[in-house]
Amino acid sequence: MLIETLKRHWWVPVIRGIAAIVFGIIAFVYPGLTIATLVLFFGAWVLIDGIFRIVGAIGHRASDADWGWHLVIGILGIVVGLLTFHAPQITALALVIYIAAWALMIGASEIAIAVKMRREIKGEWFLILMGLASIVFAVLLLWNPIAGAAAVIWLIAWYAVVLGILGMFFGFRLRSLRTLAPS
Repeated sequence: MLIETLKRHWWVPVIRGIAAIVFGIIAFVYPGLTIATLVLFFGAWVLIDGIFRIVGAIGHRASDADWGWHLVIGILGIVVGLLTFHAPQITALALVIYIAAWALMIGASEIAIAVKMRREIKGEWFLILMGLASIVFAVLLLWNPIAGAAAVIWLIAWYAVVLGILGMFFGFRLRSLRTLAPS
């Protein structure tokens, strides 16, 4: 059952949340960093997130019919992370498009998971909020892609911290669930 697998791996969204919060704090503390440095921080975060998504997808393949979709999102996250390392001098517009595409994938995925799990878990609204935060973030980035680097840094920092906090709450909520009796 998917909920049992998620409960067993409750620590994955917590680690993802911690990584997001650390990234967000770094972005807040050092707003004067160059866009190339921001690209490297973002690349590391997306790469780590992609790896954990792949691990989760493979771990859930027996209980989640949509595990392949989650595997694809993880692989695309790794590809986006590696692209940011390959070309750290990337233009701000390309960075905004990379980030927005990634956030849209994450948002759609997390809302779909929440809808799928709504009868199995209370507190699925954390996943819905995470998905909505990702989609709103992507829309804001695409709305004005020529925005200054400082505005992008602040948007990314807030997004990472909010997503990280929600992910940690979701992980700890999974951890606190009762173990269901086998059917």
